[in-house]
This record gives sequence, C-alpha cells and structure tokens, in this order.
Amino acid sequence: MTSDDSARPGPSRSIETHSALSPEQTGAVLGLLTDAARVDGRQAVSEQGRLQLRGGSREGVSHLLLLAGGELVGYAQLEDTDPVEAPAAELVVHPSHRGHGHGRALGSALLAASGKRLRVWAHGGHSAARHLAQVLGLTLFRELRQMRMPLGGLDLAEPVLPEGVTVRTFVPGADDSAWLAVNAAAFAHHPEQGSLTQRDLDDRKAEPWFDPAGFFLAERAGELVGFHWTKVHAEERLGEVYVVGVHPGFQGGGLGKALTTVGLRHLAGRGLPTAMLYVDADNEAAVSVYERLGFVTYETDLMYRTET
Repeated sequence: MTSDDSARPGPSRSIETHSALSPEQTGAVLGLLTDAARVDGRQAVSEQGRLQLRGGSREGVSHLLLLAGGELVGYAQLEDTDPVEAPAAELVVHPSHRGHGHGRALGSALLAASGKRLRVWAHGGHSAARHLAQVLGLTLFRELRQMRMPLGGLDLAEPVLPEGVTVRTFVPGADDSAWLAVNAAAFAHHPEQGSLTQRDLDDRKAEPWFDPAGFFLAERAGELVGFHWTKVHAEERLGEVYVVGVHPGFQGGGLGKALTTVGLRHLAGRGLPTAMLYVDADNEAAVSVYERLGFVTYETDLMYRTET
C-alpha cells in the first residue's frame, strides 16, 4: 500500500475491475510498479501479487485499474481465496500522481468489493500508507519483519542433521507433488504460504531466479520431511532464506535450524555479501533462532484490516 492522499485537485478518474489483464495492461501495471519502487525503495506489490498479474484469470483474484485522464495512475489487487480470513489486498499509486485522493479511491473500491471485510499490506510501513489505513478505518494487526545478516566471512559449523535424515536438491517435476504436500502441512497455519498450488510452484519455477541447486530437501527413509528453498536477488547481490519448512511430525528435533544452515552456507558459497528473510514478528521462537544466527531487523511490512 503506497499512497499520499493529501487532497489536491486532479483529473477525473475511473476504476476498472478485471478478473484478468491483457498483455498491454499487464505491461502498464508492471511499469507503474517499477516507477513506484524506484521512488519508494521497494516494491508495493508482493512477489505473489506480481506473479498473479500474468497468465490469465485466477480464482478469487481481481485487478483494479485506476485511470485519470485516460492514463493508468493506480493499481490494486484483491485476493479472496482464504476460507476464513478476510480478502487481502495491495495497492499503489504512481509517484507522479499522488496527493489527489487516488489511494483513498482505490481503498474505498477495495472495501466495497470485499464487503468491508478487508486486509491490506503496507510494504515498508511508510507513513503515507499508515495515514491511508487510518482514513479507511483499518487497524494494524500483523507485522512482518525483513531481517538481514552479513555473509562475508561467515563461519557456520557443519549442520547436524537428525539421525537418518539426508539432504539433496530439488528435482523439478519429480518432487513437485511431495513438496507441495509437505509445504501445506508445515504451513497449515499460514494463509499465504500454506495454500500454494501446482500453478504457484510452476510460476516460480519459470522465474529467472529459480535454481534447483539452491532448493534443499530433507528426507528420511525416502520420505520428504523438510526443505529450505533459497533465492538469489542477482541485481542486489542478496541471498534470501526464501522458505524453510519442516513437516509437523518432524518438528522440534533441530531439522529447521540444520536446513537453515545448509542454505546459508550455500548462499555464502555463491559469494553473496548479505542474506535476508521474512518472519512474522509474533513468531518469537523463529525470531530468536534467526537473531542467534546473526540476523537483525532491516525493515517491516505492516498489514491492516477492518475491525472484526
């Protein structure tokens, strides 16, 4: 959620809602996101949201295009796929068109489309986004930390795996269904990660950053019991602990820490100077583990929602 809603007069606007975007519309939205990220210092729409711009319609996903004077100046995405939680949204207004109430207009449209049951991400927690959330009557309820640590000179001991557990790398196609099953079990409590489908996995495998050599699987007696998927942001020379998951039946035995170490050693071996990860601030156990490894909070994403 990126907007500056000081009310200055501007050109008339309209909002179109689409279940799928044309290639031309997708290109225009991606251009808007790039321009906004250049000014804001980070993306206003998550990786999942950007992937959902392409490839046609997706169940429960809507795209809102805000036009002013015939020009695309704002975008919002609404995802209504969680059977329990309120629909989730992200929105952005082009930096050159902020201050005209466009963010408020998009936010109001999202509230209407969701039946006033709405969750909205504010990536980076900018003050303008916090103000817009207040104007829309939303309250803070989730804090997602981005943590980072230096990899230069990293001296991590050889990981100690639980007895009988071995680690190998992911084989695209052959390991898809087993990984999806373990991911769903490990993140049954997590509305975004735990609901990933084959299509979501295929989207990521098609991305330029995908590298199975950095996707580690832990097995015992031929059964997949955990994983650590790393990611490299080549332009920023930044390695990411993309996702670490352990099957509930194998949690508590040190496998998560061992897999995290496997991935960090891999990223350090790539010559990357820094590693990053995302973790919910209220997951105190995970935050404590990452802090002991050397991670510190770099920035914070905030999620706001309507009162329930």
